Amino acid sequence: MNTIISISAFVILTLLWLGFGAAIFFKRELLDNGWKTFRQLPILVQLAVTLLVLPVVVGLWIWHNRWPFWLRLILVAGLGWMTIYTFFPHIPLA
Repeated sequence: MNTIISISAFVILTLLWLGFGAAIFFKRELLDNGWKTFRQLPILVQLAVTLLVLPVVVGLWIWHNRWPFWLRLILVAGLGWMTIYTFFPHIPLA
């Protein structure tokens, strides 16, 4: 059961980060709309979503700040890479 959960979490977060990256390069306003939609949700729903996909929500928060583009890009790319690396399912050999 743990293997199924690990693989599912890895696939979901990888797809979210790939979508995030595609939005950065092809349609950045999707990220702004996503952040605005997230902020308009009721606080309990925001908390639930944050608990489920914390790295992606932090990535949206970073992207929404008015920091220089290169800094936001490095931080989001690093966060995405670390999330995917951390959630990579390590299936035991035995």
